[in-house]
Formats: sequence, C-alpha cells, structure tokens
Amino acid sequence: MTGKAEFFERIRAEVVRGRGAALGTTALRPGKARERLDVLRRELSERWRENLDRFGREFERVAGVLHRVGAADEVPGVVARIAAERGMRKVVAWPAATLGLDVVAPLAAQGLEAAAMPGADVDGRERERLRAVAAAADLGVTAADVAIAETGTLVLVSGAGRPRSTSLLPSCHVAVFDRDTLVESLLQMGLVLEAWHEGAEPSWRGAAINFITGPSRTADIELTLTRGVHGPKEVHAVFVEQGIRAHRA
Repeated sequence: MTGKAEFFERIRAEVVRGRGAALGTTALRPGKARERLDVLRRELSERWRENLDRFGREFERVAGVLHRVGAADEVPGVVARIAAERGMRKVVAWPAATLGLDVVAPLAAQGLEAAAMPGADVDGRERERLRAVAAAADLGVTAADVAIAETGTLVLVSGAGRPRSTSLLPSCHVAVFDRDTLVESLLQMGLVLEAWHEGAEPSWRGAAINFITGPSRTADIELTLTRGVHGPKEVHAVFVEQGIRAHRA
C-alpha cells in the first residue's frame, strides 16, 4: 500500500513535468492551535460588524438570505415568517440545548407542526424514524458553528443533537449564528479545524463537517442549473446580535 509521503511525492513528480509548473510544498500544521484561536477570536470581536457585512454580501451572492435580529427570542418569529411566506407547515429543529434557544414551542404556538431532534444518540430504528421526520419537514433549523465572511459559507459539525438530516433533507434550511461564530477567511477556518482536533475529541462530535455555501445546485450535461436536487432549495441565516448560548464545536 502506498504511504502518504510516497503518494504526495508522486503527485509532485507529475506536476513538475508540466512546463513552468511550480513545485508545491506541504503546509506546516500550526502548533498550539487553541491558544492561537483564542487570540484570533479576541481580534475578530473588534471587527465583527465589518465581517458580518462581508458575510452578508457573499452569502447573498450565492442566493442565501441573511436576516438580522437583536435577541434570540426573535428567531422563532423570523422562522415563522419564512414558513408563512412559502406556505410551509412542518418544521424540524436541533434541540434547544444545541441550538442555544427553543424554537419548537414558539412555532407550535403559532400553529406550525414543529419537532425537535433528540439531544443524545439513538438506536438504528429511532434514527430511521427521525430521518423520515426530517425528510417530511418543509423547513429545518440548525445552529452554525462557523460563518466564513470571505465566501458566505456556513459550517456545521455533526454529532449527538446535531443530525445532518435537519440541514440536508428539508427544502428550506435556516441556520442561526452570532458574532462569536464569524471568521474572516478560509485560512482562519483552517486554524479553527486544527483547534477542534487538538487534544481529545468530545464524546458528542460526529464524523462530518459540512461547508454550506448557498442552496444546493447541480447541472446536467447541457448546463441546465437546478436547485434542491442534493439539498435545500433555499438557505437562510439568522444573525443574533446579542448572542446565543449555542453548544460550540
């Protein structure tokens, strides 16, 4: 079996055959990633308005819709309005402990069929049932672990209380985030990933990290663009200025 070092060396050898090709090198992994991320977070806290504006511009360029609210208790109203404007009735959401706020009870009080995913791992039969609930829902509500201003990207970590089905199966996805979630660039996101994987893995964390940049898109051989084939047709992000108490990755 080919080792990683040998694999990359073979790629470099093939690249060098190209005329004028530059020889690439493997980037060094940052040390003390969590400490460096803490410093970065403090720096970003002074630029969150600029980063939010940039995120909004890039997010809307990829057909996302950004909503801004002052407090977390305004979020259910935004979700209800999105549902009403589209004639949607069924909503599925991450549990309140993960999301950082309860949206299910307020939405149910407004007459919507709202269900929360469990906060712990479940067995195979229950997992299948919950997947069917998510597939039947019109709208899924999740948190976002990171929002990347440079590309208008939402990053979601899977795990207990954070099923991927909530963001992938409904035709409309709504992600809730605050200023602590914002980073400026993909380069900074690399530091976030290193910090997440420094030390022991949290028991709740799953195997997938999804980068979501706008609604799902696909095109056939004639380049006819279609939305919603492999995921939601619409993606909304709700920014909470006063912050939320979401369970961070």
